[in-house]
Amino acid sequence: MTEEIMSAVSGEVFGVWFLIGAALVFWMQAGFAMVETGFTRAKNAGNILMKNLMDFCIGTVVFILIGFGLLLGEDMAGFIGKPGLDIFTSYGDFDWSNFVFNLVFCATTATIVSGAMAERTKFLSYCVYSAIISALIYPIEAHWIWGGGWLAQMGFHDFAGSCAIHMVGGISALIGAKLLGPRIGKFVTDKNGKVTKVNAFPGHNLPIGCLGVFILWLGGYGFNGAACTSISQLGSVFVTTTVAPAIATAVCMVFTWVKFGKPDVSMCLNASLAGLVAITAPCDVADVTGSLIIGAVAGLLVVFGVWFLDYKLHIDDPVGAVAVHCLNGIWGTIAVGLFATTSAPGNDSVVGLFYGGGFKQLGIQLIGFGAVAVWTAVTITIAFLIIKAVIGLRASQEEEIIGLDSCEHGLTSAYAGFSIMDISNTMTMEVNENTSLGTEDYAEASPAQKAAAVKVAAPAGEAAGIYKVAIIAKLSRYDSLKKAMNDLGVTGMTVTQVMGCGVQKGAGEMYRGVEVDATLLPKVKVEVVVSKIPVDAVIEAAKKALYTGHIGDGKIFVYPVGKVVKIRTGEEDFDALQDVE
Repeated sequence: MTEEIMSAVSGEVFGVWFLIGAALVFWMQAGFAMVETGFTRAKNAGNILMKNLMDFCIGTVVFILIGFGLLLGEDMAGFIGKPGLDIFTSYGDFDWSNFVFNLVFCATTATIVSGAMAERTKFLSYCVYSAIISALIYPIEAHWIWGGGWLAQMGFHDFAGSCAIHMVGGISALIGAKLLGPRIGKFVTDKNGKVTKVNAFPGHNLPIGCLGVFILWLGGYGFNGAACTSISQLGSVFVTTTVAPAIATAVCMVFTWVKFGKPDVSMCLNASLAGLVAITAPCDVADVTGSLIIGAVAGLLVVFGVWFLDYKLHIDDPVGAVAVHCLNGIWGTIAVGLFATTSAPGNDSVVGLFYGGGFKQLGIQLIGFGAVAVWTAVTITIAFLIIKAVIGLRASQEEEIIGLDSCEHGLTSAYAGFSIMDISNTMTMEVNENTSLGTEDYAEASPAQKAAAVKVAAPAGEAAGIYKVAIIAKLSRYDSLKKAMNDLGVTGMTVTQVMGCGVQKGAGEMYRGVEVDATLLPKVKVEVVVSKIPVDAVIEAAKKALYTGHIGDGKIFVYPVGKVVKIRTGEEDFDALQDVE
């Protein structure tokens, strides 16, 4: 009797956890929205948020009408579920929990495509192909794996969706981005159409992108663990879901540090997601050793994927969706056949090659990967080509340049009230060593070296009067300049952030493995007006503050605003300002 009670309680507890897991997977929609928004440009932020919102909302409608039946309906020859409308006709006996659980996974598949096709896709076209993925493409292949279809009967294992969800979304993203074409300015070509240069488009808000990654990681515990049926299995899944993305990120950090000279922030954020994707299929059958290896490969694979798309395939993927979801979805699917072990709680039948299982499971995993990949590639290509022919896929050139927020949604800015400066291709550069003057000490520098470092444009000689001094400097020298002016007694300053470039634009920083083109650099412009303080003293203090030992450390412009003349009246003398043309 006690055993029956405990069994009933356990069933109820895991039933509740099943729904909590579904809620966590739904919360991942917010993570995708944040990652995609942060990794793209501000002028398209509202458009991306709208797409991620509509993925779920449109997906819900079509999943109710057809998707759920195709996925979990009565099996028909192992290929498809029998469509039905039991949710309308027999609601009292309906499997509500299973419906919600599978709905949130379905919406995730469609969301993956958004990032790769961001910033140049028509909103209407996006809504149409999102509906097709949720209504037909995903439910049918998911039936093969989870609905009792032919892959399930064969013994194919994909516990939480490396193949059924991530790979399908990643392949769709790859084909969509290819058919759509790159964003304007992403690739520079010669007269023969050959790509000669790849340009970086830095994301406008990496803090939002980072928040999205943490949301997705949190959601991953529900994504991978919701279907667990015992405490030991759930604990093991939580371990593998933690270890793989952590190792992937650490490996990516080290690799980019060695490869590019500095650890790449956005690439490491992608690596966390890559580790989550790769462990999704084997999370219940892998041990910690397998998770370490799976994560390490994922951390390298995501860097390779971004490079391969940019430099070899010349496909523009703004957020790295193909590298994260397609490549690592494939890797996670295959990893089951390599690292599955019966030491994992609840696994007594799936054994990988490296744990004595031979090639049987690996062969099944490869068949499953191949079948789902072909299904997805064929169906999504047909869908995209029909959409392209009927309503068009890509926004116009004018709409892309202005931004989809304004053209598609009438939204002036997703950041109303904030001053937004688009610094695409305008990041701070390394100092060009060819500009070195030989010494970084101002006291040791010769007059010629000082003059070369900070150019001064001033009228010849010194005359009594009022002068405006405009100083253009690097942002990094602003604090030193401000202190120098204060020490001199200059307290009134006008400070403006400006953009510009000179001889110090140098070699570009790397963003996601692509050199950022330094067309303009962030600068600071400081303007002071002096009369009692000799203008030569201001110039000398500014030159000393700006000097780093390189040509082009700054520029100083001196303008005579007026001259002081004596005006005699019958009662007193006083100074007056007479404008000088």
